[in-house]
Amino acid sequence: MENEESFNEDIYNEISLLKSLDHPNIIKLFDVFEDKKYFYLVTEFYEGGELFEQIINRHKFDECDAANIMKQILSGICYLHKHNIVHRDIKPENILLENKNSLLNIKIVDFGLSSFFSKDYKLRDRLGTAYYIAPEVLKKKYNEKCDVWSCGVIMYILLCGYPPFGGQNDQDIIKKVEKGKYYFDFNDWKNISDEAKELIKFMLTYDFNKRITAEEALNSKWILKYADNINKNDQKTLFGALSNMRKFEGSQKLAQAAILFIGSKLTTLEERKELTDIFKKLDKNGDGQLDKRELIEGYNILRSFKNELGELKNVEEEVDNILKEVDFDKNGYIEYSEFISVCMDKQILFSEERLRDAFNLFDTDKSGKITKEELANLFGLTSISEKMWNDVLEEADKNKDSMIDFEEFVSMMHKICDHNTP
Repeated sequence: MENEESFNEDIYNEISLLKSLDHPNIIKLFDVFEDKKYFYLVTEFYEGGELFEQIINRHKFDECDAANIMKQILSGICYLHKHNIVHRDIKPENILLENKNSLLNIKIVDFGLSSFFSKDYKLRDRLGTAYYIAPEVLKKKYNEKCDVWSCGVIMYILLCGYPPFGGQNDQDIIKKVEKGKYYFDFNDWKNISDEAKELIKFMLTYDFNKRITAEEALNSKWILKYADNINKNDQKTLFGALSNMRKFEGSQKLAQAAILFIGSKLTTLEERKELTDIFKKLDKNGDGQLDKRELIEGYNILRSFKNELGELKNVEEEVDNILKEVDFDKNGYIEYSEFISVCMDKQILFSEERLRDAFNLFDTDKSGKITKEELANLFGLTSISEKMWNDVLEEADKNKDSMIDFEEFVSMMHKICDHNTP
């Protein structure tokens, strides 16, 4: 009984953690169901399989492919660490590909060993997989940089096809990890850049206090040189994204919630693909959110392309206005889901079918109307103030019945998104 309670607590912890994550390279949890025997987690479906399978099939990767993979992994890790989460089991088996034909959209999964951490407290549980475990984890005194060590091991494998610490069994491997000695065999590494070897050395620094952070690794010479950055081929998507953010008015709370819900939960990976790519390229520090500086840089890139948006006189003022409207939770940043939801073509986002799907999900009692209680659930609140509810009704309730029906919902969405029904 005690073991069952402990297991359930672990599951609830993982669910709680997953629900809080919003990053293009981290698995997206949509919903959770449970019965007397099982928990059922509804996530995005990734058909590309594990990165591990790609390593087996390809043996090793060229530096550009390896850099694009590592950039995404490090971006996800950087995001986790900035939210005081350590994964503790980063390995190719826990990295999935959206599809088999591209390495440009990968997802970190399996947060069963993850934990929250604080800067002044060392973690002490010995967890992880032998090939990728950091030496300080074996000593049961470590911090979030154990994930950086695991990234160093993955990068080493990607470039040469075998791990830096090998052995016949886990015991042999762990003995080598404890010593922390590894080598760049001349024949296998002679054609690999010095920048790559330097980054591996920084990530596999034995003393974790001297090891680089995930953010420092993400901004290393090797990543900046070999991974994809915004180029002229991205101009159309970047222009569309910034244009849609400029037009957006986010004053109505129900519309904000509906836009965020539809954009993050009712769109397909294919529909989000180009915008996701732009978001990752704009997100220079890999923290899963765009700040003022990164948005300004986006405008400056368009200016370099001689684009009409790049000719704006006061870019800083323009970005301030975008943050005011698009930053729904008012934390000073534009999160991934906010970006996707606002930047996506509204003709795609707000088709009648998709609006109906959204309304039906909000209308939990299937009454055909959204009630005050359902709105509270929509916002993730236990209750909702009379003022907030009255504000929403004033915006949307045309027939004054103190509820919102589908026609009122559609009318409000079309109005707030500057989109007319065909």
